[in-house]
Amino acid sequence: MQLLGLYVMVFLKCFLVVFGQQIHSQHKVPDLHWKPATATWYGSPEGDGSDGGACGYGSLVDVKPLRARVGAVSPVLFKNGEGCGACYKVRCLDKSICSRRAVTIIVMDECPGGYCSNGNTHFDLSGAAFGRMAISGENGQLRNRGILPVIYRRTPCKYPGKNIAFHVNEGSTNYWLSLLVEFEDGDGDVGSMHIREAGGIEWQEMTHVWGANWCIVRGPLKGPFSVKLTTLATGRTLSAREVIPRNWAPKATYTSRLNFLH
Repeated sequence: MQLLGLYVMVFLKCFLVVFGQQIHSQHKVPDLHWKPATATWYGSPEGDGSDGGACGYGSLVDVKPLRARVGAVSPVLFKNGEGCGACYKVRCLDKSICSRRAVTIIVMDECPGGYCSNGNTHFDLSGAAFGRMAISGENGQLRNRGILPVIYRRTPCKYPGKNIAFHVNEGSTNYWLSLLVEFEDGDGDVGSMHIREAGGIEWQEMTHVWGANWCIVRGPLKGPFSVKLTTLATGRTLSAREVIPRNWAPKATYTSRLNFLH
């Protein structure tokens, strides 16, 4: 019953945005300078942190190349879910216990309260990622410090050997299609998405629903579908032709032949 309620909520949000007003994000060049923030950790000490998270990546957070690079961020970086998939380098500053090495994390979750509230820039890292900021042998001691002052900056996401994939979310039909983007090199985030039906010439705009999930309400939709995504950070665009086949199925993932960095 709870799962049914979630589907109804997502459908209604998608429907209202498609047939109501649409808000378009303004694209900006990412700032690669180091900035101050704070960091904590969650989950088990050597764990992956999230068990799915507010971005909707599900079990992907437990497998390579995402495993142990999970980061939950405050709303200023989460951006209502449009910050999902972005990559950051985070480094702690206490020379007595912190390594000079920065850890790379991927935004897969949101931390909405506590240190993350009131407009603060905060990273709540997996136990494994947090411990990697320490000098050799001091992982546990660093985790015992609690909240840490850190510096952070945006960094390109890199998934060697991986191409962008599109996961068809559970509950999708020929009248309501919901997609999740996986393994996006470069900016990592998504500012807009469009699909084109079989034999079509026009790109149809999808709606951002929650986390890293996008949907379209119309139909009947006819595959195969081409998908065009535009990044939030720099506005770069990639089009995957007929990446989702005619006989597509909910809960299936379809991999393209493209990515931004190769």
